[in-house]
Amino acid sequence: MSAGSRKTYDIVTIGGGIGGAALAKVMAERGHRVLVVERERQFKDRVRGEALAPWGIGCARDLGIAELLRDRCGHMLRYWNVHAGGQQLMSRDLFATTLQETGWLTYYHPAMQETLLRTAVASGAEVRRGAQATDLQTGSPALITIQEDGAVEVVETRLVVGADGRSAASRRLGRFRAEQDPARLLFAGVLLDDVAAPEDVFYHVAAPGVGFVAYVFPQGGGRARAYFGFHKDTGMQRLQGEAGLSRFREASEQIGMPPEFYARARPAGPLATFDGADSWVRHPYANGVALIGDAAATSDPTWGQGMSLTLRDVRALRDALLSTSDWDAAGHAYAAEHDRHYDVIHRVDGWYAEIFMELGPEADARRARALPLAAQDPTRFPDPPFSGPEAPSDDAVRRRFFGED
Repeated sequence: MSAGSRKTYDIVTIGGGIGGAALAKVMAERGHRVLVVERERQFKDRVRGEALAPWGIGCARDLGIAELLRDRCGHMLRYWNVHAGGQQLMSRDLFATTLQETGWLTYYHPAMQETLLRTAVASGAEVRRGAQATDLQTGSPALITIQEDGAVEVVETRLVVGADGRSAASRRLGRFRAEQDPARLLFAGVLLDDVAAPEDVFYHVAAPGVGFVAYVFPQGGGRARAYFGFHKDTGMQRLQGEAGLSRFREASEQIGMPPEFYARARPAGPLATFDGADSWVRHPYANGVALIGDAAATSDPTWGQGMSLTLRDVRALRDALLSTSDWDAAGHAYAAEHDRHYDVIHRVDGWYAEIFMELGPEADARRARALPLAAQDPTRFPDPPFSGPEAPSDDAVRRRFFGED
């Protein structure tokens, strides 16, 4: 301990979700003193992300948590089936066609969080539940004020990692400035039991020209996370609570979700709607504070990249910290890499939004040109949302997707 018996750590993570817990696990394993400050004593369903894309599974493998997630709380989806305008555009075998040779991994979010936090503790990290970081003095070392059970304590750390999600108090505490896309899409989700959908398929239904999209992500045993997304200019009201559930089902079925999927379905959690605009911090490191996951960049949930981006951030930060004793330089190296991989996903997600969700005559003409070609040749779909930022994403890929080649 430092003078005055103040507790000292190498890393303090604000937030114990997938990012904070995974980072705590991998850094504690390397002998670093890690503290996780987690606000919630018991995790609840808050309609958060519950799927890792194939490229996210690749990051989980590198972090040593892929088998843990799969075996303790996960369910694997091998196929991506896309339906638009009443026709099937494709059925893609993700095991055979992604760089990682795997599919989408789904899980119940609270179970995933508990699994990873327990693993972090077993790896040597300290975890405080029901605690909050209320103040932060940046620098080297940084000082964090933690409030827990009415008591207040200041601890000292070499690095602070903000991993506290889209609300991101760490952005404010670290004095980061966020940027945001204009409002465009909204996204509703609900956990359902007794869903009669194929249990190895990520089911995707779009209504091009109308601005609607629906997904079913099975979690096994008849449980699935179901989503409905819509463009803000459709005039559709937010889908919230029990009163919105029948509207959620009707809207999904109207655009082509098979009615038998929801015939006996019943809610296993709340229905809520989120704004879809990306929000991000450019270069998310400064003065001994690094942001990861949604704290660094909140990705539009319509395209399911948030969890994978979080683990990519964890991997990039881990690699930077382990490569040098100069953690300030490591923080800047991490931030540069974060910007690179986030920019690819952000850009390509925008292309998907233009094709599937944008409204108006120009968007209709773009779809009329692009979608028939993509149905004939599914390789026209850009692959970063599946295989990650290393998949091609240059302007030639965009022109091919838009049918301009």
